[in-house]
Amino acid sequence: MRAYVLVTVGPGKARDVAHKIQSLQGVKMANACWGDPDVYVVAEVSSGDDLNKLVIEKIQHLDGVARTSTHIAID
Repeated sequence: MRAYVLVTVGPGKARDVAHKIQSLQGVKMANACWGDPDVYVVAEVSSGDDLNKLVIEKIQHLDGVARTSTHIAID
């Protein structure tokens, strides 16, 4: 299962948060970007439960993360 997670962070936190997210299991790519949202993440996990754990238990708990928006790929 592939998902795109868009992450909004506090001022000056994009690079730090992207580096932390990149180290998480299931994350294939995490890039700090200009504009809103601040970090784009590509995740590949084996199940919806694994995606929930990655986003809700790991990414959303990182210091500086204000909001996430998760989009599951259908193709």
